[in-house]
Amino acid sequence: MNRPRLFLVTPPEFDTADLAAKLKKAFAGGDIACVLIYMPGAGTKEVQAAADILVPVIQDGGAAAIVYGDTQAAGRSGADGVHVDASLEDVKLAVESFQPERIVGTGGTKLKHDAMEWAETGVDYIFFGKLDLDEKENAHSKTLSGASWWAELFETPCVALAGNTIDTLDEAAATGADFVALKDAVWKPAADVTSIISEANRILDAYPFPEAE
Repeated sequence: MNRPRLFLVTPPEFDTADLAAKLKKAFAGGDIACVLIYMPGAGTKEVQAAADILVPVIQDGGAAAIVYGDTQAAGRSGADGVHVDASLEDVKLAVESFQPERIVGTGGTKLKHDAMEWAETGVDYIFFGKLDLDEKENAHSKTLSGASWWAELFETPCVALAGNTIDTLDEAAATGADFVALKDAVWKPAADVTSIISEANRILDAYPFPEAE
């Protein structure tokens, strides 16, 4: 069935061995399309050290490993792609360097015009939702409206960031986004990661895409 797929975002700070173990449990719960290794405060050396361990785990699970904001670490670690959102020029450079062999994603634009301009670079997806904001229980209204607008009008796939509970997958999936992102909802202390991913996939099954005519 063709429906939204899960896009996991790591916590901004983590113990690499602990996260690797949690990722293995996550994949035991079912389908995951991508995992974004999100370390905004770390330098290239630290990002690459984490990616060297996490990328094989993610790829073994059948997902694409994406590194946030660091093209060097992404390239050296064998990641499947990079997520770049610092500037339009950075996005253009990443597209030139990584495609077509690897994925380039972007997001975080404030204006609809900017989202369209960034998509014109040929990126593989547009991410709706602010990665650097504390997550609330529900997805942000601007995330939902932006993803709904994009999914209806444009061919470039989009990702909608849900809130910090699994229940918000419904509202994010209802936008028609190709991918629904979960961050804090998966990594809470004592969370049963396998069950969360299993339940997330069950929820997403209820949002099939319309059949193309």
